[in-house]
Formats: sequence, structure tokens, C-alpha cells
Amino acid sequence: MADLVPADVRFHRSFIEAAREEPGAASYLFTGDESTLADPDVFADYVAMLRADELETSPRPDLYVPGTNLWWVEGDRFIGRLAIRHRLNERLRTGGGHIGYWIRPSERRRGHAGAAFRAALPRAHRLGIDPALVSCDADNVGSRKIIESTGGVFERQLGELRLYWVPTGSDPSL
Repeated sequence: MADLVPADVRFHRSFIEAAREEPGAASYLFTGDESTLADPDVFADYVAMLRADELETSPRPDLYVPGTNLWWVEGDRFIGRLAIRHRLNERLRTGGGHIGYWIRPSERRRGHAGAAFRAALPRAHRLGIDPALVSCDADNVGSRKIIESTGGVFERQLGELRLYWVPTGSDPSL
């Protein structure tokens, strides 16, 4: 059974494998590239940076906010990542929102995205986020179904991006 856990170096090999499954995924998961991230020391620094990102005082690029970065894993297999941004700024208010997720291609359409998203909602609630703003591409039917099945209320569409408000205090799908 998969679980949502903090980033950890023990998933190094599986994380790299996941990034290689989708061209460009390394740039979404990491600010470097696969070859850089393959170095165990670089990966350890990356994990430490992700974990430190939860702290308000941690340095971060402009326009970034504190966030909780969690990995969806099964045993030692990295399946995907989920980020809970602790607050919104203008950039996140018009795209990105409080919660974003990515599932490796070989594990898609198996219920992982929905399960990880539902597991993250109580965590967002504990961070004082309720409701959470979540966005998805207008043509991403799978994400739209996940968001709507968890009580997401459509706010508006900005170009090709749909914005929803999702309650975090309870999971209506249970």
C-alpha cells in the first residue's frame, strides 16, 4: 500500500528512474537535471532543501513560499510527489494554487494521484489551509475528476487552467 512520506534519500534510485520516465520531469521535480541529481551528494542536498522548505526562515527564490514536499511511495519505490504551498501569492493565486502533484508515467491511471491528493488534504488542513486552491489544465480530465470528487468547487478558468477550491477539513469521498 502506498503512503505519503517526507522526502528521503533512500528513494534516490527510484526517484531517478521516475524522472527518466518522462522527458522534462526532472525540471519539474528538481531544478537541475538527471545527471546532476544522479550524484548521491547532490540528491542528499536536494532532499535536505525540500525538507527545509517547510520553514518560513529558509532561503528560497523570489516568488516562492514555504511548502511541505511529500513523496507518494510504495515500499522503496518512488511513485510521485506532492507539494503543499503554505500560502498563496499572486503567482500561485492565478496558477499552481496550494497543492500540486505529479505521478510517474508508469504508475498513472492506477488511482495513485487521487489517493495521494486525498491523503494530503488533512495535512493541508493542519497547516491552516481550508479551503485549498488547486488548479489543473482544462484538458486534464483525470485531475479534474480527482479535484471534483474531493469536493472541489470550480471558481474560474484562466486560459487553459481551471481553478478550484477544495475543502481540506473532511474528505467527502470517504
